[in-house]
Amino acid sequence: MTDGMSRRRLLLGAASVAAVSGCAGGSSDGVGADGKVTVELWHGQADTARKALEKLVADFNRTHPSIHVDAGGGGVLSDAMLQKVTAALAAGSYPDVAYIFGSDLASVARSPRVVDLTDVMRDGPTPWSSYWKPVRDAVTVNGQVRAAPAVLDSLAVVYNRKLFRRAGVPLPKAGWTWDDFTAAARRLTDPGRGVFGTGWPGVGDEDTVWRLWPMIWDLGGDVVAADGKHIGFAKQGARALETVAQLARDKSVYVDMKSGSEQMYQVFLSNRMAMVPTGPWELPDIMTAKIDYDVVPLPSYSGRPVTISGPDTWTVFDNGSARSRAAQEFVRWMMQPAQDVRWDASAGSLPLSTATADRPEWRRHSAETTGLHVFTDALRTARVRPIHAAYPQISQALGEAAVSVLLGRASPKDAIDRCADKADAALLIPR
Repeated sequence: MTDGMSRRRLLLGAASVAAVSGCAGGSSDGVGADGKVTVELWHGQADTARKALEKLVADFNRTHPSIHVDAGGGGVLSDAMLQKVTAALAAGSYPDVAYIFGSDLASVARSPRVVDLTDVMRDGPTPWSSYWKPVRDAVTVNGQVRAAPAVLDSLAVVYNRKLFRRAGVPLPKAGWTWDDFTAAARRLTDPGRGVFGTGWPGVGDEDTVWRLWPMIWDLGGDVVAADGKHIGFAKQGARALETVAQLARDKSVYVDMKSGSEQMYQVFLSNRMAMVPTGPWELPDIMTAKIDYDVVPLPSYSGRPVTISGPDTWTVFDNGSARSRAAQEFVRWMMQPAQDVRWDASAGSLPLSTATADRPEWRRHSAETTGLHVFTDALRTARVRPIHAAYPQISQALGEAAVSVLLGRASPKDAIDRCADKADAALLIPR
């Protein structure tokens, strides 16, 4: 994700890194006098997801008497976890397991303290091949599995049926195009009622960028060119931003200038936005607001289905052999379908594997949640961002380009040209 998704609330700032104790430490092997191994878990979850995780941890501790997982959380939420873990590694006092955004894994995995989970994942009780391809791709760095998957999502369009009917616009269907999307957004916009056709994050963060990659991939572009020295989306990025520019020219897009996209979602939840590209984490709030909604796959330029998935990870750190083994046992247990299905339903995640998706609990949950199957079905053709150390700089440059277009400050071509200058420079830095 990063990631900036709605389920990843913005939180305690970087000051928390130094202020909150990270009792894990890198020197002790964590074995108590009674032979029990303590595993420090920095999960970064809040609200419903935190409560669900704490229940799972309690079950693990009860069924694994030689291991005690301390689910203290780490003192920050997930958006601030990278800064905290980076500082903890530098100080030599880091956890055994931390929740790391998939887009940050390449940077974190450069540390020799990150445990190689290749054998754990590929020889575990859940067959490696049963994990969705986006899951396998998101945790693999240079051919090695450097983390375990934690949550999984995909991107689709949630739309307000009431607003479509009121505007006399036909409901969207799978196979629609971006031209269909912009035309519908224009017709659905009603300034007199304060209704927008759609919304887009306008901060320039990963939330802004995440929605552009499926458009770029659909047009044949890629994040990094084959030579590894340039971006692979100069032409395609300009075309994708032209679609964004059309929404801006039509004044059919609500641009959310605050991190976390909370305002954008509030507009949708108040029946004043007709369509919002989002993930499954937003469905509980939409259902609570009693919006008459449905879900449709993303539009495309080509007619081929394409979307993005942003798996986040449980990254394991080496605090000695006993703690490392115990931490690996915990994450392997969490990924098994019986636990995964409980966690997914509570955390707004999709099933990590086809084995979980086939469980009756998931099928029941999906049947009770309008549109959830659209997000799950999209995993068959979903792609993930590359696990590349320069990705944060590329994302920042593209985010700045997107905001300049959304606000009418630059043409799509000029914005992408500036993006390429910054991103290409980042790709040339030895790593």
